[in-house]
Amino acid sequence: MKEFEELERGLSDSQTLFELSQELNDPASLAEAAQLALELGPKAESVEFKKMMSSEEDVRNAIVTINAGAGGTESQDWAEMLLRMYQRWGQAHGYQVQIVDLLQGEAAGIKNATVNIVGPYAYGRLKSEAGVHRLVRISPYDSAKRRHTSFTSVYVSPEIEDDFEVVINPADLRIDVYRSGGKGGQGVNTTDSAVRITHGPSGLVVTCQQERSQIKNRELAMKVLRSRLYERHLEEQRAKAAEIEGKKKAIEWGSQIRSYVLHPYKMVKDHRTAHVENTAEGVLDGDLDGLIKSYLKCRLTGEWARGGGDDAL
Repeated sequence: MKEFEELERGLSDSQTLFELSQELNDPASLAEAAQLALELGPKAESVEFKKMMSSEEDVRNAIVTINAGAGGTESQDWAEMLLRMYQRWGQAHGYQVQIVDLLQGEAAGIKNATVNIVGPYAYGRLKSEAGVHRLVRISPYDSAKRRHTSFTSVYVSPEIEDDFEVVINPADLRIDVYRSGGKGGQGVNTTDSAVRITHGPSGLVVTCQQERSQIKNRELAMKVLRSRLYERHLEEQRAKAAEIEGKKKAIEWGSQIRSYVLHPYKMVKDHRTAHVENTAEGVLDGDLDGLIKSYLKCRLTGEWARGGGDDAL
């Protein structure tokens, strides 16, 4: 690996400069060695991340789907909070964040959203987010100021490049067009530009209404469909491997992977890794790297928290 060789060379140069500074009692060489060692930190972290993301699909863009659970406005508001969290995380890492589909809640929040996060290793990082997310807080919608618990599910799949073969028979597709919803009177709302694609064999349904062009919406919807079919293929492969190992993997409503507690104390805990962040506001503002890194390390070593692990998804 080229990056590893560069890291090794940089470390050797830093050690040589340090030894030279000691022999010659040269503060300038010592300062240069310290600066070089300091610059190696981010490079070492990058190499470590890539070691933890060795699957072929990890380097791909990520398609994130958020679905509010039962609970009406409470869960829909929580779903919107998660959408904002992933948007802020993506922007902080220099990724492009594209909303493919969005369905607003009746009073507040969102019922569901599909977001394409474009950039190297977006899927490798965000695959840690797949599962059920639980929020505990004093509800801003409850006049009695009672504590509420809300659930939202997050689904993550890798975006498939156009040259990757996912065979879709056009005869298996039902394509509906309709007028886009949303606020305002822009052109996106005045023509039948929204597209809904239903894939018969899998039962998958994909919608896209973000572009003014029906053709562009159809292209985006097909991209999401291909991505989800590929992720389903990967899930089937993982399920077969788990069956061979005598394990069972289940993603179920109620089997939360992470809890976000805003009352009576503030904490975010990942139940698979036991990693805890005490700055809940920071996490909800997009600071997910600690949680992501702990997940990737556990996935690499197989050392999950008791009752956690991939089987807890």
